[in-house]
This record gives sequence, C-alpha cells and structure tokens, in this order.
Amino acid sequence: MHSLKRVIRDSLLVVLGNAVVAFGVAVFAVPSDLIVGGATGLSLIIEQFVSVNYATIVFGINMVMLIIGFLVLGKKFAAGTILSSFIFPFFLGLFEAIPQFQHITNDILLSAIYAGIFTGVGLGIVFRLGYSTGGMDVPPIILNKKKGVSVALAINVLDIMILVGQVFFSSFEGILYGIITVFVSTFVLDQGEKNLQVLVISAEHEKIAEAIFNEIDRGCTFVNVTTGYFHHQQKAVLCVANNREYAKINDLVMEIDPAAFIIGSEIHSVKGRGFTLPNIDLEKRDHV
Repeated sequence: MHSLKRVIRDSLLVVLGNAVVAFGVAVFAVPSDLIVGGATGLSLIIEQFVSVNYATIVFGINMVMLIIGFLVLGKKFAAGTILSSFIFPFFLGLFEAIPQFQHITNDILLSAIYAGIFTGVGLGIVFRLGYSTGGMDVPPIILNKKKGVSVALAINVLDIMILVGQVFFSSFEGILYGIITVFVSTFVLDQGEKNLQVLVISAEHEKIAEAIFNEIDRGCTFVNVTTGYFHHQQKAVLCVANNREYAKINDLVMEIDPAAFIIGSEIHSVKGRGFTLPNIDLEKRDHV
C-alpha cells in the first residue's frame, strides 16, 4: 500500500512538473518568439525544415531520448521518464490550442522572465523525484550519473548550444531575451540542486546500505555510534546525495525500518566518486 501511494504521488508530481514547464514554454516563450532550450528549442529548429508542428517534433525527440535513457541508465530510469515523454508534448499542444493563453502579456521581458521561472520550477519538481521530463534532459542526467557533472550546468551548456542553432531563425531581441530565459531557468533549477549529508541510525544498517548501493547507486560509510538512551553499540549509515536522491533514500529506509532515525543536512562542498569523479561501476566490480 505504501509503495502504491508513493507511485501515485510521484506520478501526480511528474504530471504537475511537466504541466508547469509546458505552460512556461507554450504560454510565454513561443508566443513571444523567444529562443528556448531543450527539446522544444531543438524542435523549433527542425520545424524550419519540415512542415510539422513543434509539439509533434518534441514527442519524436522524447521517444529517441527515452530509448537512449533506457540503454544507458536502465529500465528504472525509463519507467520514471516514460510518463513525461508523453505528457509534456500533450500539455504543449493543449496550452497552444487555448487562445487566451497566447496573449497573456505583450511585454517580452515579462515573458522571458516568467518562461524561465516556470521552466525552472517545473524541472525542479520532476528532478527532485529523480525522474526526467524526457527529451534533452536525458543527456545532462547521463553526464551527472557517469561523470558527476551538475545537472543544472549541463542543461545550461546544452541549452546554449541549442540557442545558437536558433540564431539564424530569430530576431536579435528574441535571442537576447531568450538568453535571459535560460539563465533565469538555470538559476531557479540550481536552487533545488543541493547536496545533502544523510545519516541513518538503524539496526538494519546493512540492509539499508545495500539498498542505497543497489537502488540509488551511492556509496556509504558505516559510522560507529552509541545510542543515548539505551547505550546500544551499533553502526549508522552515512552517505552524501543530492536532494533528488534524498527522497528515494528516505523511502527505501522507511520500507526497511520504519523506526529508523534519518538526518539530512545541507552541505556546500563535496568531492569524490559520484560528484567530482565518475561513479564506480558496481556491476563490473561484482564480476571481478
């Protein structure tokens, strides 16, 4: 029952996050002819050469990236992304089809700012669950997983490349305001990209550490602790994770030991495997 509730909760949040991103793009960015990043920006470039609506092209890009995500990141990632791959183009088409949403403001600066805010907030909702909105979010997540590159930084670099590709089809003002949108979006998203030190005190520390290894692909350290009331000698599990992974860790721990004591504290600097260095391939290690 707990697992079912979590699936329903996560699904609703994924839908909400995609709706927020699509609202920012279809209501503020596209009507104001702003250059945008991500799959939408790439689709606007492709739209110049084919007579296909950009929302349909986004759907095609999402399908390709979904397959790549499945091959590189595994079926769990694909399962968490497949909903976004379908629902995001749906919301784009829906908001585009509502005339009132196409004329909310004629102020291009307001459009640029609010397109960035909605995009950053929507992406943050989805990323915090450990999922993706699909499309061009997949390469940054692969880089984060394999090379420890910040998701926000990778999205920023990729978006700039896509923005450059739209220069030939956009006005000079659209380019300048589009850059504002990208930086606002990245700033908002980066506020949610925090690293946390997680300490779990539980008698089931071995099971918890194994679950974190297998399900989150994060390393752990055992710390010797003495409980204050009963003075029991036991081990605590210490790991560092970003806030997208923290929700998953919390769910895993609660499934194994509902009475576990969990502490999550924000940290400002972390170096090592999985952050500034690539993760160790645990599957290869197990076969050595």
